[in-house]
Amino acid sequence: MNVTLRVDDLSGQEIRALIARHLSGMHENSPPESVHALDIDRLKDPAVTFWSAWVGDALAGCGALKRLDAERGEIKSMRVADGFLGKGVGRAVLEHILAEAQKRGFTSLWLETGSTDAFRPAIGLYSSAGFRRCGPFGDYVDDPFSVFMTRRL
Repeated sequence: MNVTLRVDDLSGQEIRALIARHLSGMHENSPPESVHALDIDRLKDPAVTFWSAWVGDALAGCGALKRLDAERGEIKSMRVADGFLGKGVGRAVLEHILAEAQKRGFTSLWLETGSTDAFRPAIGLYSSAGFRRCGPFGDYVDDPFSVFMTRRL
């Protein structure tokens, strides 16, 4: 499957709907205090680069890279559209973010994801790409609903 990624300004109706679906999914599977997904306004932060993923004319997914400091980045807002689950879109988005982080000179990438069964596919994807579990980083705190992972670049 040919997945094309492009920097997205988050103004399109399709991407806004996917972000809304992402946020609702986070709230369906974690208590409110354990949801760390960014809304559209926070995804527009200058420290965040947001990409949408397309298969032809269909929105297939998205992902973002947030600069934590000069050496570290954080993966945010990884989501695959429901119709593209299990078709390699998540891996394509992740590989794009990994390549971009290396181009920016980051030495490590970090992420937080959920710990419930709904997040098993995400944890499996990150693990298969070399991410390992770690403790909380940045402003995160230990939380039974969070899994923290990192990878050296």
